[in-house]
Amino acid sequence: MSKFSFKNYILELTVFLCGGLVMIYEIIGSRILAPYIGTSTYTWISLIGVILGALSLGYWLGGKWADKKPDIKILASAIFLAGGLVSVTILFKDAILMMIAELQIGLEIKSLIAALFLFAPASVFLGFVTPYAVKLKTKTLDETGKTVGRLYALSTIGSILGTFSAGFLLIPFVGSTHTLYFIAGSLFVISILLIPFSASRFKIVILIVFSLGIGLNEFQTYYLRTQHNFHDIDTEYSRVQIFDTTDEKNGRPKRVMKIDPYYFQSAMYLDNDSTELASEYLKFYHLVRHFKPDFQKTLMIGGAGYSFPKDYLKTYPKAEMDVVEIDPQMTKIAKKHFRLKENPRLNIFHQDGRVFLNQAPSKKYDAVFIDAFTTLFSIPFQLTTIEAVQQINRTLKDDGIAILNIGGAIKGKKSKFLKSEIKTYQQVFPKIFIFKVDLEKDEKEIQNWIIIASKDKNLVNLESSETELGKLLKQIYKRNFSLETQILTDNISPVEYYNSFAQRNYSTLSK
Repeated sequence: MSKFSFKNYILELTVFLCGGLVMIYEIIGSRILAPYIGTSTYTWISLIGVILGALSLGYWLGGKWADKKPDIKILASAIFLAGGLVSVTILFKDAILMMIAELQIGLEIKSLIAALFLFAPASVFLGFVTPYAVKLKTKTLDETGKTVGRLYALSTIGSILGTFSAGFLLIPFVGSTHTLYFIAGSLFVISILLIPFSASRFKIVILIVFSLGIGLNEFQTYYLRTQHNFHDIDTEYSRVQIFDTTDEKNGRPKRVMKIDPYYFQSAMYLDNDSTELASEYLKFYHLVRHFKPDFQKTLMIGGAGYSFPKDYLKTYPKAEMDVVEIDPQMTKIAKKHFRLKENPRLNIFHQDGRVFLNQAPSKKYDAVFIDAFTTLFSIPFQLTTIEAVQQINRTLKDDGIAILNIGGAIKGKKSKFLKSEIKTYQQVFPKIFIFKVDLEKDEKEIQNWIIIASKDKNLVNLESSETELGKLLKQIYKRNFSLETQILTDNISPVEYYNSFAQRNYSTLSK
């Protein structure tokens, strides 16, 4: 029996590790792009397609070079260069993504360009590894099939483990940026395992780029943390950025939460300890006491910073609320950074909103609040469809109402998603009311719109003796507009395609 030798299996280890690292690189890519381009299906399609294309090019180049010059030094250099290209991503990712985000083009094109610039180059050299290793490992033609099968199997197993490691360990516990450090560093180590490190000008430059990337990223993080109380948190579902800023309208200090390039998902004033709403659109949820004055039990889908639930519990001391927030860590963030406290009248469910609706008892709620559409970049389409609206209707009492906030326009090319959602709700609810949150904005601009859908067929008085409610009711939208768009269904709900028109010329939502 031959004695085990590490050197005899170094190529097997190389293809296994590189297979894992390329999948980690791909999955982490979505978190790197998120603050600038969002996390829509377009982002994933671009990353997957571009990296597959880059790997294919790498396979071809690896095979070609292996036949021409099979030398383990070339393989080591290719892996070292892959680490260098990941280092370039670390160093320049923010600058490149900021420029791409400003382009007045569709999101699908933005995501494709970002993936090409940041993730394709290193992926080419990662694809180079396996076919080149096959050539180095093959001793005779009789062993070709066995060698190819074994090495590609090891690469695939590495990819599987890399996928699980990225999703279950690295994203939630290490973070996206530090994972890039890990990928680049691992590639340097693999290269050195193949061939002992020898200093050259080329390698020293690569290591300098790697060091600069880490240094600048860590300095930026330190600066933002000390100056703006900035926190960059990777959860199971999102990359969440939290920081302190000043309200543009009133100059008050506030803390905001972002999970996409342009819009705040939550905001909270810092100059007092009250639950005062810092986002204008949330005040329209209080119209529940006009349309359903006897409400007691409500449901809110979408928690984020829990701004409205906190205000709701304070304003209505006898009412209860169930909140469905898919991301458990988002609730932890709300408790740590947005003053969310435990309350026996607040029941929190960490579940997908649509799944919760499917399982919820019929006629349980007086009102359902939807606050899951405050971004144009990662709309949960399963909550937009007629099947979802039917479930909302089913969970409401006979005179119940649904109130939802949508970012969009009501006229022009940017209006497709809002109009489709209005048309979808009209198929299920007998009465629909539309409110414009910012009266000063043009109907063609992206802004917050409130849809109130009522199961009660009776006429509703749209005036109120309460000053606050009366002001909100006056913002009802009465102008005529066409609904030439389609009804959204589980089968066809092209919300990302619709919103790509809006994203080309965005206007910050009222938050």
